[in-house]
Amino acid sequence: MAYPGGQLSEEKVFKDPVHRYIHVRDKLIWDLIGTKEFQRLRRIKQLGTTYLTFHGAEHSRFNHSLGVYEIIRRIIDDVFVGREHWDHSERLLCLCAALLHDLGHGPFSHSFEKVFHLDHEDFTQAIILGDTEVNKVLRRMGDDFPKKVAEVIAKTYKNKLVVSLISSQIDADRMDYLLRDAYYTGVSYGNFDMERILRVMRPREDQVVIKRSGMHAVEDYIMSRYQMYWQVYFHPVTRSAEVILTKILHRAKKLHEDGYSFKTKPVHFYSLFQEKVNLEEYLRLDEAVILYYFQEWQNEADSILSDLCRRFVNRNLFKYVEFSPTNEQMKKLLELNALFKKAGIDPEYYLVVDSSSDLPYDFYRPGEEGERLPIYLLMPNGELRELSRESVIVDAISGKRRTDHKLYFPQDFIDDLSTKRATKKKIKEILEG
Repeated sequence: MAYPGGQLSEEKVFKDPVHRYIHVRDKLIWDLIGTKEFQRLRRIKQLGTTYLTFHGAEHSRFNHSLGVYEIIRRIIDDVFVGREHWDHSERLLCLCAALLHDLGHGPFSHSFEKVFHLDHEDFTQAIILGDTEVNKVLRRMGDDFPKKVAEVIAKTYKNKLVVSLISSQIDADRMDYLLRDAYYTGVSYGNFDMERILRVMRPREDQVVIKRSGMHAVEDYIMSRYQMYWQVYFHPVTRSAEVILTKILHRAKKLHEDGYSFKTKPVHFYSLFQEKVNLEEYLRLDEAVILYYFQEWQNEADSILSDLCRRFVNRNLFKYVEFSPTNEQMKKLLELNALFKKAGIDPEYYLVVDSSSDLPYDFYRPGEEGERLPIYLLMPNGELRELSRESVIVDAISGKRRTDHKLYFPQDFIDDLSTKRATKKKIKEILEG
């Protein structure tokens, strides 16, 4: 079934710093971009608290979503069209799933989700399938079309090739966020030759494969992803901001449960505190709303909430030291907890171990949690070979998970312990030891 209106009378373009132009020819895509649920993504940062580390990282999930759409459009309109294994009738389904894949993200997504036990993927499904402008637009393609789009994003759609374009170890989502995040943070780590990768992508029955001649471009892509995670996404200063953000939300929730009387009542948080948030309430949340509360809560009577909010708003972040969860280090952590309490510093909010972990590439491990489909190379004889069997570089990092632990604390609080010199000295000895 064709979308009413079909093609726009004149192509629309978005000027984009990563892809130069994002082209929209389909009225369906143009109408989806205009929905209030998609426009909300302008008010959700792509990189959460990273702007407090890399000042240019102010870009939104709106422009990332457009970027993923553009990559998919180029793949299916320029590379796949007319090729075996590609069903061009799935074109609009692919474009919609690419555009809407991040629709359910909330403000400061991952920190927000952890505190309130939410899942942005559930809300993406709810927006697509619920009583929304997005759903109304999609239903013009047929009553079952929203369900198909939701299935592609949820990775349950019957055509695994379509799913792999948007969610795999080399998909349009990752390609756009690596290039886009590198651009806006001002680093070079995330750059790779996307043009080359797109040229050597080929459709197969269940997934996208890469011609053997493009192997080195894929190696570069995987190493770029590895570097971006450790140099940008897991940057310790960004993690410090996330720790404070998380503690603000935890403190506000606890105060509410304890019957504390807020000067600025957290009306947008009530359903979140009860973990009974509905779609309408969720869609009213964006980062402007959250930052309004943080700004106001600087003046609350509760000293912990007001201090944490001042730290976040004014970028007075926690310091950190390396931490390994060995028996010896855990004993030191317990000792620090006791010393912090003795000094009148609540360790629940001011002594935090934060861990980051990433697996840059993995091959297929049937039955294991989070199993991943590998990247396959298409050999000149038509055979498919798993990437790490051909690439020495990828073989060296395959299946190797790297984990990093940091201990975060307020250095200024410790420096101010002038009346408790013995406690201050002991704390510093442990942290510097």
